Amino acid sequence: MTDTTGDPTDTEAPSGTNRTPRASSWRHIGPGIVVAATGVGAGDLVATLIAGSNFGYTLLWAAIVGCLVKISLAEAAGRWHLSTGRTLFDGWASLGRWTTWFFAVYAVIWGFVYGAAAMSSSALPLQALFPDVMRLEWWGIACGLVGLVFVWFNKYVVFEKVMTVLVGVMFVVTVYLAIRVTPNIPDALAGLLPVLPDEKDSILNTLGLIGGVGGTITLAAYGYWINAKGWTDSGWMKIMRLDNRVAYATTGIFVVAMLFVGAELLHSANVAIASGDKGLVQLGDILEAEYGTATAKFFLIGFFATSFTSLIGVWHGVSLMFADFVARYRDRGELTGEKVASGGRERSWAFRAYLLWLTFPPIVLLFQGQPFRLVILYGVLGAAFLPFLALTLAWLLNSARTPPEWRNGWVSNGMLAVAGLLFLVLCVQQIRDQPWAEFF
Repeated sequence: MTDTTGDPTDTEAPSGTNRTPRASSWRHIGPGIVVAATGVGAGDLVATLIAGSNFGYTLLWAAIVGCLVKISLAEAAGRWHLSTGRTLFDGWASLGRWTTWFFAVYAVIWGFVYGAAAMSSSALPLQALFPDVMRLEWWGIACGLVGLVFVWFNKYVVFEKVMTVLVGVMFVVTVYLAIRVTPNIPDALAGLLPVLPDEKDSILNTLGLIGGVGGTITLAAYGYWINAKGWTDSGWMKIMRLDNRVAYATTGIFVVAMLFVGAELLHSANVAIASGDKGLVQLGDILEAEYGTATAKFFLIGFFATSFTSLIGVWHGVSLMFADFVARYRDRGELTGEKVASGGRERSWAFRAYLLWLTFPPIVLLFQGQPFRLVILYGVLGAAFLPFLALTLAWLLNSARTPPEWRNGWVSNGMLAVAGLLFLVLCVQQIRDQPWAEFF
């Protein structure tokens, strides 16, 4: 079986697709920037920051492995869309009704809790920048409404341009901070060796860092974004692969830069910060004390760009997936990339209904706190999504549903197996750690 993780020598496309491959070109890059911006949220940055704080440069290799694992998943999702001309949800539906039930429950519960988390995360840096303007909850509502209006009235082309600008802000801020703290290059190079820390639970901490780099459901949304870009057949395969590599090279720069900050600014001074988004607010205070107000405010602007790109990225990408899900049961027909590329999904009632679901019901959680049982289900479903994605992609791309020349080779199968096993271990750990006795 031909390996498909590199550029195939056989460029003949299946029936009904374009047989002329496009040459790789940087001018086409776009969906990868979107997936990188959406996938790297404040939670990813603070997790990497804490890893640097706790272990110095020891787990630098794990952050890089995390990017490589996610490259394989996103490439597989993109390859399914381009090689078959069908959407990922159409592929899932062909595997049985269990996939439908999983996605439906996941989309409802995950979207409800994530909506509140995304709005709160975007609000924190704004409140830190403008402490006397309004309460955190109202900043969160404002961010959610701005995201809703932006995604509701703009098509993919505008969405991509805005995301690119915000990624530029993220890039400049994180790289500036990494340079500002003056990283120890010899220690950083030593961190490329796969060594585990001596601390208790180091294996789980390492697996958690690998699994937490760069997105969950946004990996599945990548195929929808390449279709929205107008890439709908196997002629775009080389460009998609270049785009995907750019995405995770960008992700790698973000997380490595934050690990440098954690290692130099926090680990060397034995300073601990809180987990979660509030840890980044604490980092702003530390930066102000160490480097002055201008650096702290610059960081908070980057923090906002990181959080807000995740918000509007999910508002757009997961709404596209939900619209595809609804179309499957409304039209009872094959779901194709051309339908996504036409922009019809972005104007559909299902797309906008899910936008509203992400925005308005979660506002209740901003004021009342997150319901205990709902948060547990959210955590379990979120942990289960990546094993589900790895399993189903391996199933689809090794079956007759995929044209022979684009099926998995041994490298792709190996990477998906590693990803599936990694995320399954993390899923079991997440389920085990939940306080189920209190749940019932």
